[in-house]
Amino acid sequence: MSPSFRPRKPQPGKVKTQEELDALVRRMKAEQAAPDNYRQRSLKIHGWICAKCGREFELDNLHLLTVHHRDGNHHNNPPDGSNWENLCVYCHDDEHSRAILADYLRGSEKKE
Repeated sequence: MSPSFRPRKPQPGKVKTQEELDALVRRMKAEQAAPDNYRQRSLKIHGWICAKCGREFELDNLHLLTVHHRDGNHHNNPPDGSNWENLCVYCHDDEHSRAILADYLRGSEKKE
C-alpha cells in the first residue's frame, strides 16, 4: 500500500484545562529565559544578520533567523558561539540540502 499524501483529519484530543495551559506557557517562557537557550546567546553574539546572504532582521521578522550548528551536533553549544552561525530560514534549508545532496552523490559514486 502506498502512502497517502492527503492532509490528515484533525484528531480529537483531550481538551486542556486553563491550569494546564498556564503551566505550559510558564514552562515555555522559562525555557526561553533559560541560560542554556543557545538561540538567544547566538543572536547576542552574532547579531541579527544572516551569515550567508547578509539579510538584516528586525524584531517583527526575527523568527525567520535560525541558528545553524556548523558541526551538526545540536548538543555542542560552546559559550563563545564558535559552533553557531545565524542563518535565515532559506539559507538554513539550502545548507542542509547541500549536505543531503553531497551524501547522495557520495553514495552513488561508491556504487559505480
